[in-house]
Amino acid sequence: MFKVKPVAPDRLPALLRRMPKAELHIHIEGSLEPELMFALAKRNGLSLPYRDVEALRSAYVFDDLQSFLDIYHAGTLVLRTEQDFYDMTYAYLARAAADNVLHAEIFFDTQTHTGHGVGADVVITGLHRACVDARAALGISASLILCFLRHLSEQEAFECLEQVLPQRDLLVGVGLASSERGQPPEKFARVFGRARALGLRLVAHAGEEGPPAYIWSALDVLKVERIDHGVQAVNDAALMARLVHDRIPLTVCPLSNLKLRVFPMLANHNLGQLLEAGIVATVNSDDPAYFGGYVNQNFTETFAALGLTAQHAWQLARNSFEASFIDEARKRQYLDRLDACFETFV
Repeated sequence: MFKVKPVAPDRLPALLRRMPKAELHIHIEGSLEPELMFALAKRNGLSLPYRDVEALRSAYVFDDLQSFLDIYHAGTLVLRTEQDFYDMTYAYLARAAADNVLHAEIFFDTQTHTGHGVGADVVITGLHRACVDARAALGISASLILCFLRHLSEQEAFECLEQVLPQRDLLVGVGLASSERGQPPEKFARVFGRARALGLRLVAHAGEEGPPAYIWSALDVLKVERIDHGVQAVNDAALMARLVHDRIPLTVCPLSNLKLRVFPMLANHNLGQLLEAGIVATVNSDDPAYFGGYVNQNFTETFAALGLTAQHAWQLARNSFEASFIDEARKRQYLDRLDACFETFV
């Protein structure tokens, strides 16, 4: 392990901001800031049920995941054209690059948008074009992960997968998102098997509000490589041992967990416990426009609340690259940049 030299608490936020990192749990529709939402609504001749940006932002008070999803899906109604998806994605990638994110793996879904009459190809083309342009202009790489909506049927997930096959080469993987309660992963066993046969990488949301049993199912039935959230794993010792032994990454989203009341206070978050147990945990922003912070804010606020150290920071950043789906050569390049950042930080 790389031995990190001690960093004074007042200097730690600067290190957290400067260190290279990857973001592996970002729902692109959840990066749609109120200002851009209003601009897209105007461009598309639509109206929003809020007076102005401030009124919309003040509505971002949630009791649980479902109360968030209700307002989140309403916001997606402004996304109508390829350029809308491009603008939203490029705006996120610019923010991420400013946070020293070198690579992002972006979640999106087509089912929401096809339900609004927008073609899956429109969604994917807009997202992909923004990723290509951001790589050239900002130096940040990005991959796309199609998420099935778990409150819908597996048959609808199959239909979604078939719709995107003409653009399969633009996707790195598939995931499982939306409301977790009462929607176990095994509901989607066959469609994940189909995605696996197509050579797509597999991830799934599990163990945010759902029980540890959902994490077991995601691993054993869906055969996923990475668990999104997974914070309920600490309630199952055998599961924790499995995650450590098999080095299954968890894409943890602290400010999201706080906003959705998974933890009553950030000081109660179990990120430190996960790291000390040897879990391959990472820090991510989830739906930053709604949850009050992009990735660096997740780092700085969580470290302040939990008293985490520079050694934890290095481990989390390293984990983010190790857990990513980039090739080994680029992974090694990014890890070398990470070590150099810590060696030279004063």
